[in-house]
Amino acid sequence: MRAVLLVAVLLVGLAVLLILRLVERAVVGPARPITAPIPRVVGRVALVILGLPVSRRGTPLKGRGAVVANHASWLDIFVLNGQQNIWFVAKAEVAAWPFIGWLARATGTLFIRRDRREATRQVALFQERLDMGHRLLFFPEGTSTDGMRVLPFKSTLFSAFLKPELASDLVIQPVSVAYIAPPGADTRFYGWWGEMSLGPHLFKVL
Repeated sequence: MRAVLLVAVLLVGLAVLLILRLVERAVVGPARPITAPIPRVVGRVALVILGLPVSRRGTPLKGRGAVVANHASWLDIFVLNGQQNIWFVAKAEVAAWPFIGWLARATGTLFIRRDRREATRQVALFQERLDMGHRLLFFPEGTSTDGMRVLPFKSTLFSAFLKPELASDLVIQPVSVAYIAPPGADTRFYGWWGEMSLGPHLFKVL
């Protein structure tokens, strides 16, 4: 039952976003003043369906800048989206992933290549988003983990954001996401990493 509800919420949210985005894009172009709250609402509803309450410490970043978080699970998308209006920065390969890539494009994810030769282009992309007042979310580990550790950062994924060409008044907010496993379960219960398939892990969580 929860699986059906989750899929329904995702599809309805996506449909509403795409319809409103048609109007929004015609009026304001790449900016997203109307559709930005939709992923936040969907994220919060999804967490309720999954039975995952969120306890937050600290105050979310206000205004433009970067949010830098560890990456432990596909659930991070719901958890982090549910806290504030943010736009994910992802490696270019994600755009080609079945369904997930399409969903990421629809929600305004910014795709970059982990190639230092494209640093100038990436700076321009970041500046464009920041000029719109966007908060960009990075997973600088470059992959997900079991949630028990933080991997070394992939410098090319985040380095362009630190270029002096960008505005000097930017704020970078570090965020740590931690999951508490159900009683008696492996502490890595919610972690999704390595060669784990999404489907089986999704149904385990449900």
